[in-house]
Amino acid sequence: MVARPLLATLAVVTACSHSAASSSPLPAPAGSSTTTSATTVGGAPAAAAEVGKPAPDFTLPDTDGHPVHLADYKGKTVVLEWFNPDCPYVNNAHLKGSLVTAAKRHEAEGVVWLGINSGAPGKQGYGADATRAGKAKFGLDHPILLDESGSIGHAYGATNTPQLFVIDAAGLLAYRGAVDNSPDGEGESPTGGKLVSYVDQALGDLAAGRAVATPSTKAYGCSVKYGH
Repeated sequence: MVARPLLATLAVVTACSHSAASSSPLPAPAGSSTTTSATTVGGAPAAAAEVGKPAPDFTLPDTDGHPVHLADYKGKTVVLEWFNPDCPYVNNAHLKGSLVTAAKRHEAEGVVWLGINSGAPGKQGYGADATRAGKAKFGLDHPILLDESGSIGHAYGATNTPQLFVIDAAGLLAYRGAVDNSPDGEGESPTGGKLVSYVDQALGDLAAGRAVATPSTKAYGCSVKYGH
């Protein structure tokens, strides 16, 4: 594959800053970033939601102001996708990469898919208007919830957009991390040469009644635009 021009690469970096969790864009195998000092868990703060533990409950408004309560989906598999409509990596994933059809495919199988925008006022991609515009641009039908205070993003340890969390039917966090192993978001530069959708794999394992084989990877993309 021919490398993209240097100017295009610089444009992506300039448009969207990285968090510490994405400083090394290659997804890490489960457990490789967990330390015995408990300072990190799967690349996120130790106080954040952990795989195998109950997913933090929440109620957040959608872009029309309607409250959505996570607990209402108990008994279903739920995907939470951290979302920023102006992040270049989110755009790549939804227009070219692994998220183009992901939500619709899995919703057809009974999975609940919810986006969450934790952008604070004044930050990139903030608010209902920008989020609605992103939904229209990407052709999304599922709700995208507004977490303007960032409290739910912090509760989950969300560091990047896009970043995915899968919750099983028992309400336990089953997967957290990158959507796939292609840190450009486009699906064109997968680590190891073969594109792997970690989210598809996790949902397939749960549907088959298996333990999720890769429960944690390192997220890549833009930093979540928290206010603090």
